[in-house]
Amino acid sequence: MSTRSRRYGRRRHALRLLAAALTVAFVLAVIFDLIRSCGPEAGAPPEGGNAGFTNGLEEAGTTGETTAAGGEETTGEVTGEARDGAAEPREPYAAIPPPADARVAEPGSALVEGAEDLSDGPLKENRIVAYYGTPQSEYMGVLGESDPETMMAQLKEQAAVYSAIDPSRPAIPTVELIASVAQGDPGPYGIYLSRMPHETIERYARLAEENRALLLLDVQIGLSTLPYEVEYLMPFLERPYVHLAIDTEYAVAPGQVPGVDLGGVSGYDIQKVVELLDRLVEERNLPDKVVVVHQFASGIVFDKEAIRPTENVQVVLHADGFGSPENKLSKYDQLVPGQPIQYGGFKLFYTQDVPLLTPEQALDQNPAPVVISYQ
Repeated sequence: MSTRSRRYGRRRHALRLLAAALTVAFVLAVIFDLIRSCGPEAGAPPEGGNAGFTNGLEEAGTTGETTAAGGEETTGEVTGEARDGAAEPREPYAAIPPPADARVAEPGSALVEGAEDLSDGPLKENRIVAYYGTPQSEYMGVLGESDPETMMAQLKEQAAVYSAIDPSRPAIPTVELIASVAQGDPGPYGIYLSRMPHETIERYARLAEENRALLLLDVQIGLSTLPYEVEYLMPFLERPYVHLAIDTEYAVAPGQVPGVDLGGVSGYDIQKVVELLDRLVEERNLPDKVVVVHQFASGIVFDKEAIRPTENVQVVLHADGFGSPENKLSKYDQLVPGQPIQYGGFKLFYTQDVPLLTPEQALDQNPAPVVISYQ
C-alpha cells in the first residue's frame, strides 16, 4: 500500500471515530433532557429518609415549566404595576362577598402579637375557609364524601357564613387536597406514603381555577423528605392560585410508622420551604404564597424560632385535632398565640367534634384564625 493510501485510510478511520463520538454525545444529551423533564416519579424513593434536607430542595424551584401540567398557560390576565417593571398578575381568587346588610363589628386582631405582614398575600385582607381531605377516602375529610362539583357548592356556602360574620375579612373558598397520604404499609419503596397522581391533582386544580378558589396542597411526608414532596408538586405550586400545607405529625424517622408513631418537622426545614417559595414568587412573578403548618400537639413542630415569613410568603400555624369545644379552644391557646409566626389557623371536624364549634366561637380567639379548615 502506498503512503498516500495509508494517509487516506487513517483520515477515514479518524472521521469514523469522530462521527461515532458525536452520535454518542447526541444520544446522551437526549437522555439527559428526558430525565430532567420527567421530574420525580410518583412513588419513587427519595434520597434517604427524614433526617433533613437534601440538594433536591435547592433544585426544586427549577423543576417545573411555566405552563400547567396539562400544557395550558395558567398565569391568566396581568394588570397593575410590576415587580421590577413587569406586569403583575391579577388576584387569582374571588372571596365570597358579605351580604349587603352585614353588620361590621370591630374585627379582632388577626396577626400574632408582635408579628407583621410585609407581603401582599391572600391573608392580608381575607380569610381562607377550606375543605380538607382526599377523594380517595370518605374517612379522610369532606373531599371524599361527594363529587367535586357538589363539594365546591357546599364549600362556597360554608365560606359565605364566615364572610357574613366578619365582613372586614371576606372568606376565600379553598380546596385543601392531601397530595401525599401517609399510610401504615411501607409500599414498594418503603416510605409509608402514597402520592396522588398528577392527573387527580389536575382535576382539582382546574376545579379551583374555574371557581376562582384556591388550592392548598397538603403533604404528609412519611419516610420521604419534605423537599422531595415539594419537588413533586412544583408544576402546581408554580400556578398563581396554589399554596402549600404541611401535616407535620406524619413525618416519621426510620423505624417508625406514620399513624402509630408521632412524627415531627423542624422549623429549619420549614424555613427552607418558605425560602424556596419566596424565590419561586420572585422568579416567576407570581402572587404571594401561603404555607400552612398543621400541628395538634406541642413539640411536633420544633425549632419554631427558625421560621421567618418573607415579603412573598405568609406562614400560618394551624391548630389541628378533634375534641370537645373546651379542649379545642385550650389547644388553640397553647399552640398559636405568642409563637414566632404571623397567623393562626383552626381545624374543625364535622363529625368528631361534639359539639361542633360555631363559626362565631371559632373566630372569637386572639389572634383570630385566618385559616379555617373543615374535615
